[in-house]
Amino acid sequence: MELAVERNALEPVLKDVKKLITLSSENRGLVLMFESPIVNTEKKGNVLKALFEKDGHQITMNFFDIVTRKNRSNVLLATAKEFIRQYNQHLGIQIAEVTTTVPLTADLRSKFVAVVKEISGKAKVELEEKIDPNLIGGFVLKVDDKVLDDSLSGKLRDLRLGFAQRYFVKLY
Repeated sequence: MELAVERNALEPVLKDVKKLITLSSENRGLVLMFESPIVNTEKKGNVLKALFEKDGHQITMNFFDIVTRKNRSNVLLATAKEFIRQYNQHLGIQIAEVTTTVPLTADLRSKFVAVVKEISGKAKVELEEKIDPNLIGGFVLKVDDKVLDDSLSGKLRDLRLGFAQRYFVKLY
């Protein structure tokens, strides 16, 4: 991260890191290869070179080379996710996940952004929108380790837990 900032290559390195995460999410075999102690480091390095040699930044390629030569390719994905977290922190971007039963309208999206700005205190917000019909209605908003559950399924779950903990006494 620091080297990319120092060399004015933050965006190209971010692009490479996102590409690695995307490729890994689409190809389970790639993840298994990185984690496998059976596949030798040379093959792992060759796979990364083949995937990134055309458009990969030199900083990223050097990092991949060092990590694979040191037999630490099993930490590549965790390192990539941490890079994105530090990138967002560096630029003051807050990532929030909102789950609803229907797609968000522009008005609702702007309201969620305002709520996230208030919670986090950051000016830039990126919403990750997910749709889950099991919520029945309402929404679930996650900002870092805070969860705001205003869904009907969440309220029903809370009621169920409340009833399970109540002690009822029969009066004759």
